[in-house]
Parts: sequence; structure tokens; C-alpha cells
Amino acid sequence: MDEKKKQVPLRLSDSLWKELADWAEDEFRSVNGQIEFLLTEAVRRRKKGKRKEEAKGE
Repeated sequence: MDEKKKQVPLRLSDSLWKELADWAEDEFRSVNGQIEFLLTEAVRRRKKGKRKEEAKGE
């Protein structure tokens, strides 16, 4: 699965960058990789939540 990736300029506070950098190091990822992982997880959970809501409405 060779998806093209978009480049997105992102501004973060120094404190948030530090927290992400520490977290990324703990999980053996780059900061960029950690941000991508977290966003992917958030989207996956959002989709999963929507499916549960739709099932309740049926």
C-alpha cells in the first residue's frame, strides 16, 4: 500500500513538541511518525464510534 503523503506545515508549542518527542522516543518513532500514528488512531476510533452510533439508531 504505497500511498502518497501530503506535507502539512504544523506549528506546535514548545511544551507540546517536547511531550510528543518524549513519547515518540519511548515508542521508537520519530516525532513525525508519532504524530501520524496518533492522528491515524484518532480517525480509526472516530470511525469505530460512528459505526456504533449507526448500529444503535437502526
